[in-house]
Parts: sequence; C-alpha cells; structure tokens
Amino acid sequence: MKLTLALILSIIGLDAAAASKWLMAYTHRSLIAAMDTTDTASNKKQSLSLGITGGTDASYFGRTSPKRYPFYTADAVYNSKSGVFVYGTVWKMAGSYPSLDEIDVGIGYVYRITPKLTGTTSYSHFFFNRSTQLIRMISNNNFDIKNTYNWGPVKTSVAFDYMWGRANDIFLTPSISKYYETPFNIFSETDYLSFTPSFSMILGTQNFVERYSADQRADPDPTINYGHDIDNPNSARGNRQFKPLNYSLRIPIAYNRAHYTIEANTRFSVPVNAPGQIRNHQEVFFNLTFYYLFF
Repeated sequence: MKLTLALILSIIGLDAAAASKWLMAYTHRSLIAAMDTTDTASNKKQSLSLGITGGTDASYFGRTSPKRYPFYTADAVYNSKSGVFVYGTVWKMAGSYPSLDEIDVGIGYVYRITPKLTGTTSYSHFFFNRSTQLIRMISNNNFDIKNTYNWGPVKTSVAFDYMWGRANDIFLTPSISKYYETPFNIFSETDYLSFTPSFSMILGTQNFVERYSADQRADPDPTINYGHDIDNPNSARGNRQFKPLNYSLRIPIAYNRAHYTIEANTRFSVPVNAPGQIRNHQEVFFNLTFYYLFF
C-alpha cells in the first residue's frame, strides 16, 4: 500500500503541467497511474482514485500568465490490471471569467522495462472555455512519455512532451527525487508521513508564448502587461529555439492512511529565458491535494 501511495504522489508532483499530470502544477499532467509498478504486470491492481486540488497559481512548463490565477481541480483516474489507465480533470481558475475553464481527458499505459526502470506514456486532450485566460489554452493536445530509474538512494526520470494545437512545442524534463517515510505512526497503526523532495529542470520551445501574447493584446485589464515585442521577428525565432525554460525545487509533505492521502506541496520556481511578452519571475507555488483510492 505504501508503495502504491508513494507512486501516486510522485506522478502528481510532475508537471505537467503536466501533468501534467497534473498538476503539473503543474504542469498539464493530472492524477494518473495510481498503480504499484513494483509489481509484475500480472499482479497489477485495478483501482479508482478521486482527488481534489487547490493551488496558488497555474503554471505551464515553467511559464505563468501575467496575472496570477489560483486554481481548483477535481480529478478521477481508473487503472486496469493490464496497466492501461484513463483519467479526467476539471479546472476552475479563481478570478477567471468562465464558470469552468478547462476539462482534460486522457488515456495511457504504465510499463516496466527492467526491475528498476519503469515508465508511463499517455495522450491527453484539453477542452478550454473560449473565455479562459490560461496561457496553456493555446495547445489542446499532448503526447508524453516518462521513464524513471530507481538507483536505490534516489530516483531519476526524464519526461518528453509534445504539445500541439494552435501552437506546437516540445519539452524535456529531467528530474531527481528522494522518497522518505516515517518509521513511526502518527494517529493510528496504519498512517504515516512521507516526503519526496525533488529537483527538476524544463527544456523546450515556447511558441505558445508568441501565440498567447498575440491573442491577449487587446485585453482591457490594465493590470496585465504583455510587453511590446510580440511582432518582433527576433522574438519569434527565439521562441522556436530549444533552450532551458525553468528550474524547480519541490518539497511535498503527505499524510497517508490506508485509502486516502493529504499532501501539501511547495515548489520554488526559477524561470529562465522568459520572453518579454510575459516577463515571468521567480515564484513560490503551493498546492494542497486530497485524494481517495478505491481498490
């Protein structure tokens, strides 16, 4: 059980986006693959997980909208014994115009290459409200693949994302993490605390910035500043270049019981090579997640 919950938390923690799942922050990835991949394929468990998350700001592969948008999500994930999973996520941004900003649906597969090398691959489609102000609304399709290697003391992973729609972009996210859990119980014989600090960087293109800025030029809100270089050909060429976009340190702390988990996740984000159109800066993100796991 502990291994299963640890895996869910590690997947929630990756963007993106995005993982999002998820959240990614983050990142577009949502709550996916709630399955213990330490088992063999024949021993994989069928499960359903439901979750809710609240966050201080929505980010998209290391970039945020010029205006801060705290968010709320509701997630559902079904995992089959074969390793196939399907999921859905509903997004609502505080301060955004529509009643619902986004609905995500996806399908994927959890696989094992060696006892220490595992991975997931998935396709996601995003449905955006026309009035949403999210920077991620430019691309409504995502294909991602992520491989993770367990070295013992730490785990390393590399995720590849291809986003397409009104703008096409690719992203590569290497990360390193360490899992800890308390050897003692907190309130009962079955609960415990877990910690999974991680460091990651995001590399990629950012054509979505050019498209988003062009769409938002006429926004009447004077508090939003999109810069003045969106028609600059040098800026457009720069956005097509594959380069580092963000560095992040994530410190999640989770309280775990037999079937549910509450996680507080703090992420320190340092954007680099941010175009003048959005002028991103260092930011601290905080997410609070609750999810319940059915077997």
